[in-house]
Amino acid sequence: MKITRRSDDNVGFQLAPMIDMTFLLLIFFMVTTKISKEQIKEEIKLPVASNALIPPEVSNRDIISIDGQGRYFIGPNPADKKALAVHLKQRFENYPPLRLYIRADKNTPGKQIKEVMKMAADAGAVDVIFGSYQS
Repeated sequence: MKITRRSDDNVGFQLAPMIDMTFLLLIFFMVTTKISKEQIKEEIKLPVASNALIPPEVSNRDIISIDGQGRYFIGPNPADKKALAVHLKQRFENYPPLRLYIRADKNTPGKQIKEVMKMAADAGAVDVIFGSYQS
């Protein structure tokens, strides 16, 4: 019985799967960026702070906005105080930990911001950041 050896095929680097993966990652990041921007629809004139810093981790946060007239927004959706408190408690129960990004207009009274902070504390928020511009 004769055993014949097969000739060694040249094994090369497959470029097509790498290009496919690159395009999939590109599409993924484009889609998630659009979703993040959609959560901030309300135009808020943020205050200017000389000591403002950009936190190292800003993802996975609920965005709460307060406009100049004192209206509350959960992402792009308008809400009242009661709906905001219920949302924060529900969010903490379903997806802990509760992390918030609060965007308050520069004309928003401090009393309203304190109310939101109290609601966040009562709901169990562990990390809260405020939006501002750096001077």
